[in-house]
Amino acid sequence: MARFSPSTEPHRLFIDRYFEELLARGIHYFLPSSELTTVGRSEEGKPELGSHFRDAVTDLEWLGTKYALINQGKNFSEHEQKLLKGIGKVLATRYQLLFNADVVASSEIFNGLPEDHYVSAFLDPYVFAGAATLSKVTDRVSEAIEVLRISALSTYEDRRISTGALLFGFQPDACHVLPSHPAGALPYSNELTSIRSFHRICDGLRTVALVDRQGLMVELVDVAEWAHPYAEFELPVPSARRYEAHHRATLCGGHVCLVLTPNGEIKIFADGAQVFSFLEGRWHLTDAVEKFRVWEEAVGNQELAHRLFSVALNLAEGRRGGLFVILDDRRKARELLSDQDLLHRQQKSAKAGSKNQLHYLLRSQRVTELSQPVLETIARIDGSIVLDRDGNLLAFGTILRHRPVVATPDEASEGSRTAAAIAASHYGNVLKVSDDGWLSFYKSGHCIWDY
Repeated sequence: MARFSPSTEPHRLFIDRYFEELLARGIHYFLPSSELTTVGRSEEGKPELGSHFRDAVTDLEWLGTKYALINQGKNFSEHEQKLLKGIGKVLATRYQLLFNADVVASSEIFNGLPEDHYVSAFLDPYVFAGAATLSKVTDRVSEAIEVLRISALSTYEDRRISTGALLFGFQPDACHVLPSHPAGALPYSNELTSIRSFHRICDGLRTVALVDRQGLMVELVDVAEWAHPYAEFELPVPSARRYEAHHRATLCGGHVCLVLTPNGEIKIFADGAQVFSFLEGRWHLTDAVEKFRVWEEAVGNQELAHRLFSVALNLAEGRRGGLFVILDDRRKARELLSDQDLLHRQQKSAKAGSKNQLHYLLRSQRVTELSQPVLETIARIDGSIVLDRDGNLLAFGTILRHRPVVATPDEASEGSRTAAAIAASHYGNVLKVSDDGWLSFYKSGHCIWDY
């Protein structure tokens, strides 16, 4: 790599413009609905991202340019703020390295996708504390992501590989002790993927590789056993059943868990929640805690909100679609449902072979009183589950009646379930599960969030 002198003005201007473009790309990648606008210049052009968050608008300053970042009418969440700062740290470190040939020769910050480094800076801020620090620490997160991404291209006996790693944290953990280095310990890096048996030693679901603070794979651990000391702790957000132990494994100690799932998705867990997913060829900040808070607040019933969110996550992991409609006013049910689909209506003569003959099994039932497996089973039936704000089950496996709705081009391409979700959201809160693993919350004809 050529070395530029910071005192060479043409080079400096070229580099500054390039890094301004990198900042804009990074923000648009993770916050595609936000709008970044240049609002002025400052005399000092420091390679540090200055930020001042004020509700839905953030003031940024980078290399002498002042920006206003607008988050489409909603406040920036704690994780969105943290991610913006992480992007700034990565770019500031890369900028400094351009003028430090000795350090850049041994640094891997220019390798791989820049988005991987942004994710790493969010999870492990010590790595990008500056150019000098980067030469002394291992970017374990980026290395682990590369291992999982390469593994995703492989199969075993015609099945997708699943695997994972637990990165030992830097915070106190009274329940776990960092193991000593075993003889011959290997770095958890892409070289491992060339070992034929590597993918068979941990499946990512029950077992993961433990990676120490130097980035060495030092042990294989049972995720459930590791998480057992935190079994009674309340999670900050509901989880899919398959990954509850992964959530709990990161509740204390600052540990980070990365998993390549059987669906080919990369999930990253930290602080007891899933914080990132790599799905459909790109990273997504899940912002799970904030999204669940918004959903819970809208439903107004903590137990009901928790139950439906958990069931929806389990459906998503199984790549099964579904639709849950919570009516604000149960008296409006007949505007969405036919009389034959309403559970509380006694059918005098249900047609032989029709679903109505089974209504008696679920009549007068509350969703919060049904076992979760039973609820998941009926949610898999084609159609929607409709209930009121108290959790009373009004209909299941039903096709909603609705007028044509106005949808965005992206929504229109998603099919009838999205159209039904938009229409039903005028009557209450709607949680949609897509066949490709996405959860979406609709209210008043609009998509509030995707997860």
